[in-house]
Amino acid sequence: MADITRRFGWRHLRGAPTAHIRHHRSGRLVHDGPGLSFWYRSLTAALSEIPVEDRELAMTFRARTSDFQDIAVQATVTYRISDPGVAAERLDFSVDPDTGVWRGAPLEQLSTLLTEAAQQHALDVLARTPLSAALVDGVAAVRERVAAGLAAEPRLPATGIEVVAVRVVALRPEPEVERALRTPARERIQQDADRATYERRAVAVERERAIAENELASRIELARREEQLVEQRGTNARREAEEQAAADAVRAEAEAARTVRLADAEARRTERLAEAEAARSVRLARAEAEGAREVGEARAQAQAAWLRVHAEVDVATLHALTGTRLAENLPRIDSVTVSPDVLTGLLSRLGGSSGEQA
Repeated sequence: MADITRRFGWRHLRGAPTAHIRHHRSGRLVHDGPGLSFWYRSLTAALSEIPVEDRELAMTFRARTSDFQDIAVQATVTYRISDPGVAAERLDFSVDPDTGVWRGAPLEQLSTLLTEAAQQHALDVLARTPLSAALVDGVAAVRERVAAGLAAEPRLPATGIEVVAVRVVALRPEPEVERALRTPARERIQQDADRATYERRAVAVERERAIAENELASRIELARREEQLVEQRGTNARREAEEQAAADAVRAEAEAARTVRLADAEARRTERLAEAEAARSVRLARAEAEGAREVGEARAQAQAAWLRVHAEVDVATLHALTGTRLAENLPRIDSVTVSPDVLTGLLSRLGGSSGEQA
């Protein structure tokens, strides 16, 4: 639809590149072409807008085959208006100069024209075709017949319409007939599926048998190898025991020899220690005897000298030395109490002793 704006009593139309605009003023064609833009007055203007792009027309209609079975046809016709001037003269493409809306329904007229023409040719070819053939090859036959029929239709070029392509989407029978037709095929498919299932099961059983045989053979081979392994382990154990016994014997002999060597060495060391100890004891005994002899001689000499000294001194000196030696050997005396009787006796003795010495 064209874009129309209002300015001060004038109208401005701006068309699209896919819309052919025809502008008549006072019965005279003023503007003619796609994508136009111009000013006009709505009271004196007669406008037509013809779409020139390719348009798709989907149609669905029912037909009857030669064996009197109803079938639904789904098709699509692609067309375009190749001569906008002729189309504007044959169909009402006029638009309101104030709103740009079509005054009529030209596209619906074109749809009706194309649908009826295509339906006529499709019915003609399906009426001479049985249902089974129509479902197998009917799509191509209907498409070719409709395309050829629309190309030869004289009214379409006279209206400025060009058919670009014809496509037949599907040919469908009634649901009950379709289910009935599908039943044999489904049965065959089911039989093939059952056969494939049985064959698959047979193959599975055969494979399971082969697998079982392989497992049994594997177990037998495994048992045989296990027996060989047990024998080899016994042989290895015996060989290891023999080698271990030989090694133990060698170690025992070595240990015995080492023990004998250690015993001999210990005996020799003990003997050397005993000899050294005996020699040291002899030396010590000799040294002690020599020391005792020398000490005895020294003591004898000292005693002799002491006796000689005491023999030469007087009695008073001996008494004094005796008192001194006695005083040296007495225990410690903190205090001495002398009674008058003891003092008198001592003084009398000391006096008597002094008189005798005089």
